Amino acid sequence: MPTRQSPSVFSLQEAVGAAPGLAELQARIRQSQRCLDLVRERIPHALRTQVTAGPLQDTEWCLLVRSSAAAAKLRQLLPALRDALHESGAQVSAIRIKVQTPGR
Repeated sequence: MPTRQSPSVFSLQEAVGAAPGLAELQARIRQSQRCLDLVRERIPHALRTQVTAGPLQDTEWCLLVRSSAAAAKLRQLLPALRDALHESGAQVSAIRIKVQTPGR
């Protein structure tokens, strides 16, 4: 009876290092989170828990929100959020807002 060899176990860092696509994805995730950190102070405190960093593609960044009401308020804040990004040197020319539906 042949013995089963356990599959190789890689740490996340090792997997990312072995796959350039994963390294690029990890860099975009970090950059998106950095953008959220840069604009956080411009988002009202009560609204901050409703907002998470979404995908960053080229120069377009997406903010994910938990409700339509939060999305409406963020849309009003878009000029201030873009200003905060530009003042910090972030290369973001457009911000999209997407409402997350429950279960996704």
